[in-house]
Amino acid sequence: MMKIKTPKKGRVKRELDKRAPKLVETGKKTLILQGTKTSGILNSVLSEIYHLKKGGAVRFTRKNDNIRPFESGGETSLEFFSLKTDCSIFVYGSHSKKRPNNLVIGRMYDHHVYDLVEVGVENFKSIESFTYDKKIAPRVGSKPFIAFIGEGFENVDELKHLKEVLLDLLRGEVVENINLAGLDRAYVCTAISSNKVYLTHCALRLKKSGTVVPRMELVEVGPSMDLVVRRHRLPNEGLRKEAMKTAKDQPKKKVKNVSSDAIQGTIGKIYIPDQKVGEMALPNKAKGVKRERREAKNKDANEHASKKQKEESE
Repeated sequence: MMKIKTPKKGRVKRELDKRAPKLVETGKKTLILQGTKTSGILNSVLSEIYHLKKGGAVRFTRKNDNIRPFESGGETSLEFFSLKTDCSIFVYGSHSKKRPNNLVIGRMYDHHVYDLVEVGVENFKSIESFTYDKKIAPRVGSKPFIAFIGEGFENVDELKHLKEVLLDLLRGEVVENINLAGLDRAYVCTAISSNKVYLTHCALRLKKSGTVVPRMELVEVGPSMDLVVRRHRLPNEGLRKEAMKTAKDQPKKKVKNVSSDAIQGTIGKIYIPDQKVGEMALPNKAKGVKRERREAKNKDANEHASKKQKEESE
């Protein structure tokens, strides 16, 4: 029988609570790492992705020789790193003669590999190669627009899978409401062919339009690159069903003696017990009692004086 160890220190307990499953999950962290051999272009790509995901990414700069995501047993180190860093998305870069400038983007479920997409990087342009007004540079951690242009994202299976992975990689934390003034960046993904996607990063410039909603202009700030889909691996049906499970919405607890009306709004009932005034004990020095005693004393004195006058007259 296995012994379950519970944390003794508060710091450890709080850290475990952060990693525990939640009904509303926080933003997904990204793990960025590389293989034994990389190129200058690939190192720049990994650095640019880390810069774009700053605050929600972990970068490993050491070379890893035992990571092969598409091979059986080659994902053990990835799952270990995912568990240690609490990252649910990873970007793995490698370079070889057969697959130059190779990127593997994958998602994790319960710290196990869920699905994989392998792309090749072509026509890469870094942020430094773009000239623009630095005042419109996107802020770190801001929420982006993501646009997917082209019919391939709806018809081609490889591009549909790539769209899902890129959406999880780039969107950041999921929120219900957002301020329009805080939107300052956009990722534009254009399907050029059945296996190639052009990805670029743009800044949003707000201009007057004569209405309440401002007119937006896109200014390319980089990086930009062509992503050529090479291999991809979808999750099996059982794992997909397990990952897609959602917690049922807990019913609201009924509040007693409270009802809502379309006109009057929320109406509440207050219970007041019967007040038994007759059984209440009055204090000895009550003003009413003093007055009654005073009146009774004066009455007795008047009666006594009248009797004394009659006796004297007789």
